[in-house]
Amino acid sequence: MIDPEQLHARILEELDMTREIEDDELNRLIYRVLQEASEQEYLPLARKTALGKELFNTFRKLDLLQEFLEDDTITEIMINGTQNIFYERGGRIYRSDKRFISRDKLEDVVQQIVAGANRLVNEASPIVDARLPDGSRVNVVLAPIALDGPIVTIRKFSKEGITMEQLISWNSVSKEVSGFLARLVEAGYNIFISGGTGSGKTTFLNALSQYIPKTERIITIEDNAELRLQDVPNLVRLEARNPNVEGTGAVTIRDLIKSALRMRPDRIIVGEVRSAEAIDMLQALNTGHDGSLSTGHANSPQDMLGRLETMVLMGMDLPLPAIRRQIASGVDIIVHLGRLRDRSRKVLEVTEILEYREGGILLQSLYRYTETGERNGKIQGEWKKENELAHTEKLLAAGYV
Repeated sequence: MIDPEQLHARILEELDMTREIEDDELNRLIYRVLQEASEQEYLPLARKTALGKELFNTFRKLDLLQEFLEDDTITEIMINGTQNIFYERGGRIYRSDKRFISRDKLEDVVQQIVAGANRLVNEASPIVDARLPDGSRVNVVLAPIALDGPIVTIRKFSKEGITMEQLISWNSVSKEVSGFLARLVEAGYNIFISGGTGSGKTTFLNALSQYIPKTERIITIEDNAELRLQDVPNLVRLEARNPNVEGTGAVTIRDLIKSALRMRPDRIIVGEVRSAEAIDMLQALNTGHDGSLSTGHANSPQDMLGRLETMVLMGMDLPLPAIRRQIASGVDIIVHLGRLRDRSRKVLEVTEILEYREGGILLQSLYRYTETGERNGKIQGEWKKENELAHTEKLLAAGYV
């Protein structure tokens, strides 16, 4: 049986490493080596073509990862060392029969990924977040933290921005709820999108962005640039930077928020609030930057408020009542997303923050998704309106009331 590793070694021997090799020349060399191998052992055309593509990806792209990245039906790729590769398709996880030929090859691919994102990962700094040129999110964990070889997790995003109309067609949100949120975005309500891992927070934030007036100046701030705001002419995209080898040169989300305030933004969008930057985000919301958006991990709207309190305390030692007043004053709406047992992603609740009163933040549910049954393995349900929006001042100012 023809060994791909031997073919790789043979091609490597014949490559002229002293000059730049064009793709066409590399392909000719690959197929010449494959032809010579097939003269010694029969190689079907389909297998020959597949081997040729695999070998080209090894030299020019991300090795066998390229096949998964080019498959638009795959949404997540999980590599547990060289021998175990899993992928998610249609909400279900499958195990691939593909394997990396060696640990060194997998580590080469890892270094190629992080270098392309201007990141650094090694034994001294074994955990890193990065992104691919197409915007896919990458997390890498190396030895000595990862005991069984490099761990790579890639969250893919649609090459084309997903619109609210598509989310409606997928029954992720109703037309009524999306229309209501569209008016809130246009009117400048500060909206926080909460949900668990994989619930679609970034996708929903991208879709909401289509309702931002085109005349406004938007600044996005992210740890790794993933947002794809749609049709925003005056857009500034900022990305945090990790420290260099000497441990200096880091630019944090907090640094970027403070800098963004000097860039004359109409709206500030923080891709995800995870830590002490929550205090800077809240201060921006409370100083006239209406219409700002962000996301955060939480299990419910109430839980999102608790997490915001905790994150603020990570950045500044403030009395809890002061923090809660800031949250109640700065955030208008929480849109909570979830992933149901049939793996579908949906808007589960739209909640309004009413006010700070008697030591707590008062909330009211505006829309809530209620299950009505199940059909062909798919959960059926509807979005029920539970209350009218209490704070209509911004809608009134925008001419909607």
